[in-house]
Amino acid sequence: MNKTTVETDNKVPGTKNAPGACESCSVGEEKEGRRAFCLTARELVEAGKDALADEMIINRHLIYSSPATLAFNSPGAQGFGVKRAGLAIPGSVMLLVAPGCCGRNTTILSELGGYSDRFYYLMMDETDIVTGRHLKKIPQAVQEIYDGREEKPTVVMICITCVDALLGTDMERVCKKAQETVGIPVLPCYMYALTREGRKPPMVHVRQSIYSLLEPRKKKSTSVNLLGHFAPLMDDCELYELLRQAGVKTIREISRCESYEEYLSMAEANFNLVLDPEARYAAEDIRKRLNIPWIELTRLYQMDKIARQYELFAAAIGVKMDDSTYRAQAETAVKDFKEKYPKLTFSVGEGCNGNAFELSLALIRYGFSVAEIFASIGENDFLYLEKIAQLSPETRVYSNLEPTMIYYDCAEAPADITIGKDAAYYHPEAAHLEWSDDIQPFGYAGVRHFFAACEEVLKCRDL
Repeated sequence: MNKTTVETDNKVPGTKNAPGACESCSVGEEKEGRRAFCLTARELVEAGKDALADEMIINRHLIYSSPATLAFNSPGAQGFGVKRAGLAIPGSVMLLVAPGCCGRNTTILSELGGYSDRFYYLMMDETDIVTGRHLKKIPQAVQEIYDGREEKPTVVMICITCVDALLGTDMERVCKKAQETVGIPVLPCYMYALTREGRKPPMVHVRQSIYSLLEPRKKKSTSVNLLGHFAPLMDDCELYELLRQAGVKTIREISRCESYEEYLSMAEANFNLVLDPEARYAAEDIRKRLNIPWIELTRLYQMDKIARQYELFAAAIGVKMDDSTYRAQAETAVKDFKEKYPKLTFSVGEGCNGNAFELSLALIRYGFSVAEIFASIGENDFLYLEKIAQLSPETRVYSNLEPTMIYYDCAEAPADITIGKDAAYYHPEAAHLEWSDDIQPFGYAGVRHFFAACEEVLKCRDL
């Protein structure tokens, strides 16, 4: 993005003509008076969540294609974007219906282990886009996929892009017609970046879609599903053992289902545990269709909050859980790390397995310094920001997608270690922990592994 893109009457958000701007955020060499816009935690809280500066609200300005967008923003990007998530059902395959430009990055994804023979492409040309004739080709393409595979697929996912969103395609009808052709489920999944800020963003919809095939079964009181992630929790996560303490014998995660039948057995659950807010819609849909209630647990890094959440969860299902051993292990891990690195300064981004504001608050409460947070402010983040403002009022908050981030200068706030790929981009001199593996951290185990990973990257930097 060139400089003229972010100019408006020669005034750039974050300079003295932008009310509430952090005066200390000027770039080292001024760069023609431009600077990256930020507000301190204190300034944000004093203004209040109902008076956020426009620079902090991504639909009120041009969006800067920052390192954050490269890591997570595109629904089809790396990690578990729509396309990879849509293949969570065992034995499923995907037909991507898109112009060539939208399909190319899927070829990179298909090189990952286990995906090379699960992607198919129906490329759209200009005539397709103008007339919509490609829609008639989809049932035929699904039939060809089915006939051409020695091992028949359990499900065919049809992934479509913003092109069909703009065309107003009724994909449910198209999938129903294709399903009649092959006799197996055909489901839509939408790679619509245009709906990212809407009521049902792509990653919310794909979660609902992949559980939509579950049909009513007799409930088993000792069976529970974990919903939300497309990869399993860490094997040593205490949540598994705490559920067993509560009498649960079968814990299912879609990522651990080895067969289509095992996936369908998720309909036997007595209740669902939602571990990611984007799975709420799917959980509520399951409740309505299958009468399976759900409870949400939040990923936290503050140990007293983890303990309180487990306490409330146990009370809600009428059991007792003893998490004291796991909490003691996590407390020891934090204590040992603090003794080795007593004066660390962190820079925390949102491109990690955690809420950037909650993680930052946890680090501050553990006695570390958090100089910066790179993240968009969500509806519940002010709960964390209010406490950050009390403990570390000068912590700066940047919006990754704000155009003035092209003027960011790391010399203004040196960091010893960064969390998240986005923060790493801004601080090339620091130790970097991406903390974004597929395998998901949770609870006390997440705290232990987090500080172990921090120590590992710090050791590598010092070598």
